[in-house]
Amino acid sequence: MQLEQFNYDNKIVRDFGIATIVWGLVGMSIGLLIATQLIWPEMNFLTQYTTFGRVRPIHTNAIIFAFVGNAIFMGVYYSLQRVLKARMFSDVLSKIHFWGWQLIIVAAAITLPLGLTTSHEYAEMEWPIDIAIAVIWVTFGVNMFGTIIKRRERHMYVAVWFYIATFVTVAVLHIVNSIQLPVSMWKSYYVYAGVQDALVQWWYGHNAVAFFLTTPFLGMMYYFLPKMANRPVYSYKLSILHFWSLIFIYIWAGPHHLLYTSLPSWVQSLGVVFSLMLIAPSWGGMINGLLTLRGAWDKVRTEPTLKLMLVALTSYGMATFEGPMLSLKQVNAIAHFTDWIPAHVHVGALGWNGFMTFAVLYYLIPILYRTELYSKKLANMHFWIGTLGILFWAVPMYWAAVVQGLMWKEFTPEGVLKYPNFLATTLEILPMHMMRALGGALYLSGFILMIYNLAKTMKSGKLLANEAAEAPALQPLTVMEPTKHRRLERKPVLFLVLALITILIGGIVQMVPTFTIEDNIPKIASVKPYTALELQGRDLYIREGCVNCHTQTVRPFRSETARYGEYSKAGEFVYDHPFLWGSKRTGPDLHRLGNKYPHKWHFDHMLDPTITSPGSIMPAYPWLIEQQIDYTLLVDKMKAMRMLGVPYSDAEIQNAVADAEKQAAEITKDLTDNQVSVTSDREIIAMIAYLQRLGVDIKAEAK
Repeated sequence: MQLEQFNYDNKIVRDFGIATIVWGLVGMSIGLLIATQLIWPEMNFLTQYTTFGRVRPIHTNAIIFAFVGNAIFMGVYYSLQRVLKARMFSDVLSKIHFWGWQLIIVAAAITLPLGLTTSHEYAEMEWPIDIAIAVIWVTFGVNMFGTIIKRRERHMYVAVWFYIATFVTVAVLHIVNSIQLPVSMWKSYYVYAGVQDALVQWWYGHNAVAFFLTTPFLGMMYYFLPKMANRPVYSYKLSILHFWSLIFIYIWAGPHHLLYTSLPSWVQSLGVVFSLMLIAPSWGGMINGLLTLRGAWDKVRTEPTLKLMLVALTSYGMATFEGPMLSLKQVNAIAHFTDWIPAHVHVGALGWNGFMTFAVLYYLIPILYRTELYSKKLANMHFWIGTLGILFWAVPMYWAAVVQGLMWKEFTPEGVLKYPNFLATTLEILPMHMMRALGGALYLSGFILMIYNLAKTMKSGKLLANEAAEAPALQPLTVMEPTKHRRLERKPVLFLVLALITILIGGIVQMVPTFTIEDNIPKIASVKPYTALELQGRDLYIREGCVNCHTQTVRPFRSETARYGEYSKAGEFVYDHPFLWGSKRTGPDLHRLGNKYPHKWHFDHMLDPTITSPGSIMPAYPWLIEQQIDYTLLVDKMKAMRMLGVPYSDAEIQNAVADAEKQAAEITKDLTDNQVSVTSDREIIAMIAYLQRLGVDIKAEAK
């Protein structure tokens, strides 16, 4: 049989590897910064571009899409060529993919601190960047499928299954979640509102974790772990069961992020059921990985790559046990909105994604540069420092979460809240936040140690940009495959279509009735659209990232209604584009804030939070008092809202600026009467107007 000569493209793998390291350093450094901001508010630096609300999305996007994203492409571009016995389909597409992805990251890093955000978690970038992401993702897909089509290996190895599922599902998630109505180049509104927007966001948010942070890494695990251990994958049959059950079940579980909210209860119940089912395929993958190490335990003790892989798989197992556990309503009632949520996320991010990325880097760089790793001792030291970092990060957050959950719910024997002041809980957990920051510093220190080790490794060798390889051409099939799945493995287009159908079912079942059955979102007559000034203030609230610390949904618990007021109803959010329910309470819930305090209280609170709340860790917002309200887009915003179904009249739109100025003058007069010197054209006035509106419609109906 004649062998064909070709070359593997190692340069693109190296480029994505270096990008992984650079963006990892940036993302982790910003993560350490925001950890300190939650202890010492002066770390917000009193500038509008460095507050926690604006910087936190930079951290999450830098870690998810810059660090982990580049790591995915590094692993895929290396392993795909080897298992398919073919060079990537197009070197040009590879370069467009690489540089396009880096430019998207830079664009996000510029726009997010400027306050140009949609506020959807893990999808904060505005619509021009969303379009760029779609274009580059399709470029990646064309390059991947072009390589699959021209492969020399008939059957697609299990890693390729996960890469295909990743591509098709992320494309669907991104497109559906990014449907927005542009108002200007850098301002848009989601077409969905309130409850429906929340469902779409967490269908996307949960499955971004599933199909960006999980499935491609499972594909990488199936390729790199056997290579590192020099052992075959434990079970081919378990791989099949793991893959298809995982991609089918995962897509249903998003509503477990919205338990006890005003999302229809039947959707919540579906989310709970499928979340509990999800533990089986998740642990099936973990077990398949761990049992692949059978007979290689001596090697695990000496090889840092296998140590890192072992902890990565263990972290994956823990995180995928926590998810179903947190979806149990009894657990969710205490844990949701607490520090348990970031702890859960970071066990996956630091342990599963971080440690596997480190293992792959330690494995690949010496191979690409045809040399030995500079220092196994330093790599082992990195492993132990990183492991300690994870423990110091996560354990205090679990502790803090229990403290939060119990303090929020505790009543005195007289039947009143024991801790009615939310700030009491915040101050109680500051020591745990300090330990969390220490854990982040340890993890970052280990990462810097790895950078030094890999830099020395690269310096000692030379990149083999084009690696010579040979393989026989794809041969015609002469014998019938023994199983249906083996036959499917040689039909990539059919495989893609079946994967697409599998992942669409859950989303369709949950979303179509929620969007089409009117009784799911009952109307409330007293709920009216925001005034022009309130809409302007809401956009400022979004710009400042307030949703990163404050929720806007009161759950139907005695402790919540005693602290915040009447529980939230679905009909209250019908004009909210986007929804702002939030996912973490660093500060108190704001849904019933309207008319709770006088205008002066809000003014003082934004000027210096410690005036109204001694000991507060909230940053000050003096620029809101200094900067003028920009009414340039106000008419266009209201026109866009009307297109989305908000019933603004022609008169309200035509008189938008005049009406806003009139309401601003009324608020300013009240402030002036209370010895506050401020003009009516300042942003703080619009912010106060919005905050004073929150929850008042339902109060009006109650009267």
